[in-house]
Amino acid sequence: MSGGSMQPHIRAIVVASAHAFVIRKKVAGLYDHTAARHLRIAAEALGEHLQGYDGDRDARFGGSLPDLHDAREGTSVHIEIDGDAARGYDRGSAGHFSATVSEQRVQLYDHAEGTWFSFEVQTA
Repeated sequence: MSGGSMQPHIRAIVVASAHAFVIRKKVAGLYDHTAARHLRIAAEALGEHLQGYDGDRDARFGGSLPDLHDAREGTSVHIEIDGDAARGYDRGSAGHFSATVSEQRVQLYDHAEGTWFSFEVQTA
């Protein structure tokens, strides 16, 4: 069953979280190549736990794998980390995603849109 498209801020939360879990560095910002804009977003993983902050929406997000929550909207994302990849689904849109993570980049595939989204990652 395929769901709808993920909201752009949910994609950003997924990307920042996946990078923090895989690379184990603090995420200090993202550049969304698709939207051609910088996103003020931060994330830090401690073991299975993540805490993050979306500065563009003044919203906290985080939780423990596999469930991350967006405190502002009360939505949650299911995310599984497997090596340098992540996959899961956004409960808000019921949309599935998969992502590949490298030191400075995350490629996220939104299954509902059938599209890849590319993000550059700044670490602290």
